[in-house]
Amino acid sequence: MRSTVLGVLMWGCLLSTADAAKPIRVATFNEDATPPIGAPVAYKLARSITDPLSARGIVLLSDQQPIVLCAVDWIGIANEGHDLWREKLAAAAGTTHERVSVHTLHQHDGPRCDFSSEQLLADHGEPGQWYDLAFCREVIERTAATVRSAIPRAVPVTHIGHGQALIDGVASNRRLLGPDGKVKIVRYSASKDPDAIVTPDGTIDPWLKCVSLWNGGEPIVSMTYYATHPQSYYGEGDVTSEFVGLARAAREHGQPMQLHVHFNGAGGNIAAGKYNDGSTELRPILADRLERGMQAAWEATVRSPLSNNDLEWRVVPVTLPLGDHLQADELEAVLSDKQATARDHLSAAKHLAWLQRTKAGRTIDCSSLRLGDVIIVHMPGELFVEYQLAAQQMRPDAFVCMAAYGEYGAGYIGTDFAYGQGGYETSDRATRTKAGVEPVLMNAMQQLLEK
Repeated sequence: MRSTVLGVLMWGCLLSTADAAKPIRVATFNEDATPPIGAPVAYKLARSITDPLSARGIVLLSDQQPIVLCAVDWIGIANEGHDLWREKLAAAAGTTHERVSVHTLHQHDGPRCDFSSEQLLADHGEPGQWYDLAFCREVIERTAATVRSAIPRAVPVTHIGHGQALIDGVASNRRLLGPDGKVKIVRYSASKDPDAIVTPDGTIDPWLKCVSLWNGGEPIVSMTYYATHPQSYYGEGDVTSEFVGLARAAREHGQPMQLHVHFNGAGGNIAAGKYNDGSTELRPILADRLERGMQAAWEATVRSPLSNNDLEWRVVPVTLPLGDHLQADELEAVLSDKQATARDHLSAAKHLAWLQRTKAGRTIDCSSLRLGDVIIVHMPGELFVEYQLAAQQMRPDAFVCMAAYGEYGAGYIGTDFAYGQGGYETSDRATRTKAGVEPVLMNAMQQLLEK
């Protein structure tokens, strides 16, 4: 009996050692997410396709359950729309939805995806004006099928790389304060205001970060992270992946064997307004500046070996405090008001959907992926850049990246101090939370980043 027990223990140790020796593998996927002509995009119906949109990302396979990271060229994915994306990709990858993180790049001529808000609008006689749910479901199903077919072609990951580069002439803080400490000027994505142009960048994260996965000396995928609204000009229905997508495409053209996935960082209060007047000539200039930064970050890459022991996934569910302006009876009244504008109806639907979801006990998953000394934090909404900077300060010993614009239902998420400063981002139209959100998210980040 003693020898049998020892044999079982030895066999278990051998299996454990064998599992640890198995390399991490990665599958990459890239699926078209371009809406058809005539479909609603952020502010108009799509009238042309300037360049295609995509849903792209990776599936990490190891001795743990698979992990899926996905970036979509849409303005936002919220509520039941975000749920469906995660559930379908999880099923395709053979994992759970808690191990799937879906983000948008927030291009303003891209589609919206929110089944909850659309249902409220349909219930009040306005279906299909802002959302094309049949198209959204089609893209989700196609992306899931692409993920499923990609997994058998997964390749070993032996090394992880990371590098960073300073970006000049793109990001600037949107919120310009007056002598009283209140927002005096909102420096949107495009600006011709001399005061907005001459004012310094303000609080931004000027670093673009690049994380790459390698099989020996061969790069498999690069993922970049940079915090800014990605708009140059928009609003007429000319579908585009914008200057972030054009920069991404240029990098892929330079390295055709490698998939490039870009994630928008905490850019809720960041845009190109200091460096962009909204003219068509500025889009390729902004794209070139970003592309050169992507290349510089790639060239600065430092590689290190990667094994199963270097991989860790954490999830912290949170509930964000609801804004005091979210009152169900008032929002229902706006939705029922035939004299209210379509945009007022949309705003009321998004507010009410988030209110109902939070009241029903639905939480937001904040997550982190550790790959050796690299930690990628995944966060919701149009998050202020201060959260990204705080995350880096929490782990100065690690290479910390952040992808925001995950669950989009909360809208803008400011710092507590910002809610008393005024400005668009913390207005009743733009946000669905309030002061008190900062300690919730800071605590979540501490848990995601602690050693």
